[in-house]
This record gives sequence, structure tokens and C-alpha cells, in this order.
Amino acid sequence: MPRAGCSLSTGSSAYLRTELTVAHVEAGFSRTCSDPGCGVPGARASAGRTGKGNPCLKAVLGEAAAARTDTFLGERYRRIARRRGTSKATVAVGRSILVIIWHLLSDPDAHYTDLGSDYHANRIDPERRKRTHVHQLEALGYKVTLEPAA
Repeated sequence: MPRAGCSLSTGSSAYLRTELTVAHVEAGFSRTCSDPGCGVPGARASAGRTGKGNPCLKAVLGEAAAARTDTFLGERYRRIARRRGTSKATVAVGRSILVIIWHLLSDPDAHYTDLGSDYHANRIDPERRKRTHVHQLEALGYKVTLEPAA
């Protein structure tokens, strides 16, 4: 939920949400710290807390990250949320959105191309998946013989 003073629209337009995100990024980019130890030279990256950063930008990025879309970032959110929880997934995808926006703003020739929600599923080698499943079943005590489907 956005704090008072954060001008967020309640509209569902993706274009409006993107415009608001870009506006908040441009307004408070230097005050955003989503990496542990950012801004400290030589600091070790640990699994600690993120910086406070801009609360308005945090609200916009959190809302955009939690959007249930059929995109690469939506699938990234679901993959992380399954294993690490929704709050960590929101922060991770929010940071990914922030990195994408930074690259788009810093390079006028850059264009964003969504990789699609099936990006990771298509990159997994079928032989490797088969071998992994066979080993897992053998570890459970089953004898596995595979025959190709007709």
C-alpha cells in the first residue's frame, strides 16, 4: 500500500503504471538501494536487509512486481515465490524491473523484449531432465526402464 504523498493512480492500465514507475525512478533513482551494502565501497554482499530507499518507488515496484502476468517477470516472481516466499520474490522482481528501467533510460537505443513465461522451461535440456528424474526415482528405491511413447 503506498504511503501518503505518493501519487499512485488506481487505474489498471499497464501504460499508466509504467509511466508512474518511470516517473518515480527518475525522481528518486539515487536514493534507491535494493542491494545489500550498496553505496559502500568494498562492502560484502550478504543476505541482509535492503536499504530504505524511496518509499514511493518501493510501493510502485512492489505493485508492478506482484502483478500476475504471463511474462518473463511474472514467471520469475512465481519461481522465486515457490521457494523463497512472496516478499523476497517481490523485492527480487522489483529490483529486476529497476535494472531494466535503468538500462532503458541510460541507453536511448535500448529496447525491452520480453523473453516469455516459458523461457526457462524451453532452455532445460530434455535429456538432462530425463536423467534427473530417473536418478530421483532410483534413489527412492524404484527400478526404472524408459520406453519412448508411440
